[in-house]
Amino acid sequence: MKLDYKRLTGQDYKAGCPAADGEMVVDTGAALEDGDDQVDPWNVSSSSAKGVDYNKLIVRFGSSKIDQELVDRIARVTGKTPHRFLRRGIFFSHRDMHQILDAYEKQKSFYLYTGRGPSSEAMHVGHLIPFIFTKWLQDVFDVPLVIQMTDDEKYLWKDLSLDERDFFKNITTSPAFYRNVVKVQKHVTFNQVKGIFGFTDSDCIGKVSFPAVQAAPSFSSSFPQIFGERTDVQCLIPCAIDQDPYFRMTRDVAPRIGYPKPALLHSTFFPALQGAQTKMSASDANSSIFLTDSAKQIKNKINKHAFSGGKDTVEEHRKCGGNPDVDVSFMYLSFFLEDDEQLEKIRQVRHGPRSSRDPAEDR
Repeated sequence: MKLDYKRLTGQDYKAGCPAADGEMVVDTGAALEDGDDQVDPWNVSSSSAKGVDYNKLIVRFGSSKIDQELVDRIARVTGKTPHRFLRRGIFFSHRDMHQILDAYEKQKSFYLYTGRGPSSEAMHVGHLIPFIFTKWLQDVFDVPLVIQMTDDEKYLWKDLSLDERDFFKNITTSPAFYRNVVKVQKHVTFNQVKGIFGFTDSDCIGKVSFPAVQAAPSFSSSFPQIFGERTDVQCLIPCAIDQDPYFRMTRDVAPRIGYPKPALLHSTFFPALQGAQTKMSASDANSSIFLTDSAKQIKNKINKHAFSGGKDTVEEHRKCGGNPDVDVSFMYLSFFLEDDEQLEKIRQVRHGPRSSRDPAEDR
């Protein structure tokens, strides 16, 4: 146990003494048990047709569920109807969102940080989810937003040419940003990043050092052009939950370098056309609907590849319809159709009434 503790935290075990600053660092590189969903920044897969079990993931990652009380509180604080992603549990988990709202009610602002790892010439519809929600948050709270383009990550993890990447701007145009990268790098050990991300001795050192680059935008001092000399502006990060390991590390290191921990809002995954066992990926054109696809291309992809969970024969399928709990087309409607009543009518026609706002209970 003491060896496991040191492997995960980079610190020697002392009875009665938690890891520095008390932030739990979870070992996502550990072997998964049979039947567990695989969720990390580079791989998402589930053996269930309903997709990832998000309730289990909340427990595994140590985050908090976005319950109806929190949704109602966001509505009260903003004076706005909660976004459909909140109403339907598409954003389902959080870290310290109540703290963000407490501060906001005391006229203390925050800022938003999200990002995109460009790995293809065009974005697919799944990439829109954090941007749509972040735009809503920016509008209702009236706060600044920063967006990081992590093409350096894609260069390090994928077979891409350096000439295709444009990632030196962060470093060369913002000394303050780079100072925070170096601060994080100094305060996180190799044992810690191995435990968090599952790196091995054969991984390049670029992968080991990259998490500090994704962490740096979580600190307001990285952006003096926006915040001046302030170091105390808290950050709220809307992202898919597979990005959480980066920010567990960030939250662990933040107090040790004098910064507030970032808060997070986690979304579910946008399913691939073939089903919710994995998320839509730009690296597989047949699993994705790109923003540059024509209406004809989209129709053909839906007809040819979209999983419906239908019956064994065409006749049975026409008679009974698909299963909305696994029907990809219906899942897509749950992301993009604004009208709750219309969505519920479609569900009832195909499957019967829905009793809960929480997709984690269905998937």
